[in-house]
Amino acid sequence: MIETLAVLLVVFVGVFTQSLAGFGSALVAMALLPGLIGVQAATPLVAILALTTEVSLLYHYRLALNLSAIRTAAAASIAGIPLGIWALRGIPEGIFLAGLGVVLVGYALYGFLKLKLPALQSAAWGYGFGFLAGLLGGAYNTSGPPIVIYASCRGWAPAEFKSNLQGFFIINSTLVVLSHLLVQNMTPTVWRLYLWSLPVLALGILLGTRLDARIPHETFRKLVLGLLLLMGLRLVIQAFTG
Repeated sequence: MIETLAVLLVVFVGVFTQSLAGFGSALVAMALLPGLIGVQAATPLVAILALTTEVSLLYHYRLALNLSAIRTAAAASIAGIPLGIWALRGIPEGIFLAGLGVVLVGYALYGFLKLKLPALQSAAWGYGFGFLAGLLGGAYNTSGPPIVIYASCRGWAPAEFKSNLQGFFIINSTLVVLSHLLVQNMTPTVWRLYLWSLPVLALGILLGTRLDARIPHETFRKLVLGLLLLMGLRLVIQAFTG
């Protein structure tokens, strides 16, 4: 019971984060859930929870959606997802966790340093970023970092940024969930935790969208980045120390 409550708390924090920032639910959840329920259960659970969250948020931001802006990235992600799913099944858990930790630390440092990224005029760049997002999404449910960097380089307005990200994530997450179904990763335990998580998922979306205009985004962004940095470092240390 304590384990289930801990899972629900992690789900709430992740969904609340995505409702405010437009992304981050999987980053937060994948930093903590593997330690609670194991990688094999956490990965498909986060995938289906992410898909549910993204559909809800896309409806909220639907008027700003620009499908043509994410077409190339979404197409390329299709090729990366199966490779990521294969990596989940074929790579030892210690190496998997170390890789996830590196992704989290790298993204947190990118956010803290506020690196000035070049403007990408051509949508063709979406193929490279989309493939990497699909690879990370299939393996770690962390398709966010590559596509967030791509969105920043494309200079999308805030509303379009959030809406386009949800559109991309829905395509990505749908394929990831289908892949998990095909390889039978969606176990009864995963479905049970998913059903238990739905009420807190709804609460996280409700509070996040309501508080979106009230909480300073820069303050919240730094808090999330700090947590991701600490959690990423913990995963890397844990992977190498056992």
